Amino acid sequence: MTAPTPPFRDPHLPFAKRVDDLMSRLTLDEKTAFLHQFAPAVERLGIAAFRTGQEALHGVAWMGPATVFPQAVGLGATWNEDLVRRVGEAVSKEARVMRARDGRVGLNVWSPTVNLLRHPLWGRNEEGYSEDPKLTSAVATAYTRGLRGDHPAYWRTAPVLKHWLAHNNETARDTSSSSVRPRVLNEYDLRAFRETVEAGAVAGVMPAYNLVNGRPNHLSPHLGGHLRTWTEEDLLVCSDAGAPSNLVDSEHYFDTHEEATAAALRAGVDSFTDHGTDSSTIVARVRGALEQGLLTEADVDAAVRRQLSVRFRLGEFDAEHDPYAVTADSERDFDSPEHRALAREAAEQAVVLLKNDGVLPLAPDTRVAVVGLLADECKLDWYSGTLLHRSTPLEGLYERFGADRVSFAEGVDRVVLRTADGRFLHVPPSDEAPVEARGTEGALDPALLAGRTDLPPLTTDATGTELALVDWGEGVLTLRAPDGRYLSVAEDGFVRASADQPGGWVVQETFRLEPHANGHLLRHTGTGRPVQVAADGVKVAADDADAEVFGLTVAERGEDAVARAAAGADVVVVVAGNDPHINGRETEDRTTLRLPGHQERLLRAARAANPATVLALVSAYPYAVDAETLPAVLWTAHGGQAAGTALARVLAGDVSPAGRLPQTWYAADADLPGLLDYDVIGGRQTYLYFEGTPLFPFGHGLSYTSFGYADLAAEIENGTVSVSFTVTNTGEVAADEVAQLYVRAAEPSVPRPRRELLAHRRFALAPGASTRVSFEVPLSALAFWDVAHGRWRVEPGPYDLLVGASSEDVRLSATVAVDGEPAAPRPVRERGLEAADFDEQSGTELVDRTKVTGDAVTPAAGGSGELLYRACDFGTGVTRVTVSVAGGGTVEAALDGGPWTTALSPAAPTAGPYDYVELDGPLVAEGVHDLRIRLRGSLRLAHVGFSG
Repeated sequence: MTAPTPPFRDPHLPFAKRVDDLMSRLTLDEKTAFLHQFAPAVERLGIAAFRTGQEALHGVAWMGPATVFPQAVGLGATWNEDLVRRVGEAVSKEARVMRARDGRVGLNVWSPTVNLLRHPLWGRNEEGYSEDPKLTSAVATAYTRGLRGDHPAYWRTAPVLKHWLAHNNETARDTSSSSVRPRVLNEYDLRAFRETVEAGAVAGVMPAYNLVNGRPNHLSPHLGGHLRTWTEEDLLVCSDAGAPSNLVDSEHYFDTHEEATAAALRAGVDSFTDHGTDSSTIVARVRGALEQGLLTEADVDAAVRRQLSVRFRLGEFDAEHDPYAVTADSERDFDSPEHRALAREAAEQAVVLLKNDGVLPLAPDTRVAVVGLLADECKLDWYSGTLLHRSTPLEGLYERFGADRVSFAEGVDRVVLRTADGRFLHVPPSDEAPVEARGTEGALDPALLAGRTDLPPLTTDATGTELALVDWGEGVLTLRAPDGRYLSVAEDGFVRASADQPGGWVVQETFRLEPHANGHLLRHTGTGRPVQVAADGVKVAADDADAEVFGLTVAERGEDAVARAAAGADVVVVVAGNDPHINGRETEDRTTLRLPGHQERLLRAARAANPATVLALVSAYPYAVDAETLPAVLWTAHGGQAAGTALARVLAGDVSPAGRLPQTWYAADADLPGLLDYDVIGGRQTYLYFEGTPLFPFGHGLSYTSFGYADLAAEIENGTVSVSFTVTNTGEVAADEVAQLYVRAAEPSVPRPRRELLAHRRFALAPGASTRVSFEVPLSALAFWDVAHGRWRVEPGPYDLLVGASSEDVRLSATVAVDGEPAAPRPVRERGLEAADFDEQSGTELVDRTKVTGDAVTPAAGGSGELLYRACDFGTGVTRVTVSVAGGGTVEAALDGGPWTTALSPAAPTAGPYDYVELDGPLVAEGVHDLRIRLRGSLRLAHVGFSG
C-alpha cells in the first residue's frame, strides 16, 4: 500500500499550509541545524541540503565562467530600469543553468546592494547604484524583478538586499557606529530598502557589519519595526559572513556567544553565515541558548519558517511544477547570443560623457593612440564571475579602426632590481602560454592563478629580468614579467610569476618599495614581510633583518613611451582608473579622490605631446581630475566582458553616450564630509544638500546630439503631482536622452534638499523627433519626516518642479501650491521629548538606549554637545523637568536664547550605560518655546519629561 503524500508535498495547497505541515514534522534538532548557512538534508523526509547565499551582483560570481555585466555602479549609470531588469533576468537564468550543472550554485542570491553611495571614498562604491535613494530603489527594483521572474507563485531566484543599514565605510567596518538621526534614517537610509521591498520582488536582506546608533545591525530593531511591515511575504534575513561572532569577538557587545546568537535570532536574523561550511559552532550556540533559557523553540520556529517560505517559492518541493526548472531548451540560456548582446548593450549604456569640446566622436580616418595602465585591461572585481569573453579598450579600437590606425603604449615603468652582490632579480621562463597570446573567444585559461606552487620561484642572475612596475597609489605597486605574469606570493612564501591579475581576498600580487640604506626593501603587502634572496629562491623573509636591499634601475619611464605614442597620433585616448582589487575595495576605503600619481604623470605626458587628449576613466568610483585642461572626458565603471568594445563604439560615434552620473563628482577632497559622518542633512552631503560647486553634478551626462525641452504642464489633483513636457532631438544624431524631474520646497520650515529626484525616464529619439514625457508622482513623495510628531508630513506651501538633463541642468520649471498639513508645535507637556528627535545638534552622537531598542544621545567622545528642539508647546505652564539618563555627567536646559537655567547630574555615574535614572529639576515655561539641552561628560540622555 502506497503511503499518502504528506501535505507539504501537495502543490495544490497554499505555501503557508505546506510550511505549517513541514514544520510539524521537523524535530527541534533538525530545525536548529537549519539556522546555519549550510542547512543539512533531512533524509527521512526527503528534504535536500540547502544553503543561503549566491553572489550575483552583476553576473553569477565565484562559481566559474558566467556572463559578466557592468559593475553595479555602472548599471546605476544607465538610469534604465528596463535594461537592468533584463540583466537581472539573464543573471537568474544563468544561475539556474549553473545550479543544474553544479549543485553548489545557490538560488538564494545575495544581491543587489542598495547601500547609498553617500561618500565616494567608500571602498565598495562599485557595489551600489547611486547616492540618491529614489534612483537606487528604481534600479534595485528592476534588478530584483529580473532575478525573481514573473511567475505569480514561483521565483527563479530569491534576491536578498545588502547591507542593512547605513553602511558606507570599510574603515573599522565591524566596530564603527553610524550615527543616524530619525530624519536621515527615514528620508535617506531606509528609503532605498523600503521602496524596493514594497515592489514585491525581494526575498530578504543581509545586515551590515557596522553598528547604527551604537547597536550592531544584526540586532537592528528596524528588522521587525520597519522591514517586515513593508510586505506580507516572509522575508529571510541572512547574516553577513562572520558577523554573528563579531558581536562578541570584535564588538564586545555581549559576553557570550550564546547571548549574542539568541539576541540576533530574536531580532530577526534567520540564517547565520559563520565558520564557513562548518555548522557545528553555530548549532552548539543555539542549543546552548535554548538550554540557558535565552531562546525558545518558538524563536527557532519563526526563523525556520521564513527560510522554508523562500525554499517553497524557489520550487524546491515542486520540481514537476517549477516553471524555471532547467530543461534542454533552457540550457541555451547560458552564455547565449542574447546575453552577450545584452552585456554589450549594458556596457554601452553605462558610458557617461562628462565633457566634450568637439573632439568626439572620432572620425573614421583618425589615427588613435590609446595609452594608459587600463588601455589593454578588462578588470574584474571581487564580485565578478570568471570571464567567458573579454574585450579591452585597445582591442575594441583595433576592431573599430584597424590595427594600422591604432598605436598603443601601456605606460608602465620598466625596471630591473639589483641585489647587494651585484646580481639582478630574474624571472624563470614558464611553459604557460603568455597572457598576451590568449584569444578573447571562449573561456579564458585559468592556469595562471595566485597561490600556485608548481612554478619555479624567482632567482637572480647576471642580467636580470625587466619588470613592468605600476604604482597604484599609496605606494602600492605591482610587478609583472615580460610575458604578462604578475609576481605573486604563495602560502609557501616564495615569490613567483604566477598570476594573470591581482586578486583574491588578500591580494598577493602587491608590494611596496621602501627606501632603506642605499636602496629599497621590497615589502610584500599580503604578508607585510620583506623579500629576501635565499639559496632556494626569492621569498618573503621572517623579518627585516633578513631582507634584501635592492637597487632600482629604470630602463624606461612610462611617460616616455606614452609621449612617443601620443606625438604620432591625431587623438590620444588615455585610459585611466583603478584596479578593483587595489586601494579601494571591500575592507579598504580610498584616501583621496585624486588619480594615483603614476597615472597623473601619464596624463600630463600625453597632454604635453598632443593637446587632442581624451581622458577615458574606467573606475569603480569618482575621481577629481583637471577636466578644464582636457577637450574630452568620459567615465565608465568596469564594464564586464564587453567593456572595451562598448567604449570603442562610443568613442567612434556608433553609439551616442547617454549614461548619467549616479553620484556627485566632487572637485577636491576638501569638499568631502568625514567618512563616518552619516548625517547627510547636517553635513550638507550628496547632491541633495551639497552647497559647493561639484566637478560634475548628479545626473550629468552629455550626448553627441542636442535636446530641446518645451511645453511644461504641471498640476496637483487627487493626491497626485502630474508633470508633462515635450523633448525634441534638435541635433543630427539618433540618441538616448534621460529626462529628469526634481522638486524643491520653496519655503521649507526645516532644512530640505536643494533639489530631490522625483522621477526620470530614458528614451531614444531620432533626429528631429519629439516625444511627450509624462510623470505622475504621489503627493506623499513631497513629505519629510516630522521629528516633532514622529511621522511623515507634507508641508503646505510652494514647491518648485524642475525638469532637465541633470540636477543642475534645469531646462523648465514650474511652481505648484500644495495644501499640506501645517506645522504643529511639539506637545511636550503631554508626551515629553525623545532625546533623539532633535531638530539640530552639535557635538553629539546617537547611541543605543538599550541593547534591544531605542536611541539615546551622548556627547561625542565624552566632551560637550548641544541639542535644539524647536517649537515646544508647554501649554498652560510647567515648573519641573525630568531627564532619563545613564552614565555620568551633566544635563543643562535653557529656553530660546536664554541662559542655562537647569543643571542636573547623577550623584555618581550609573553602574552601566543602560542603567537609567530619573533626575528632576526646576524649569519654568509656558506656551511655545525652543528648548536647548546641553550634555557634558559620558552621559546618555534618553528622554525628557515635564510636569507642574
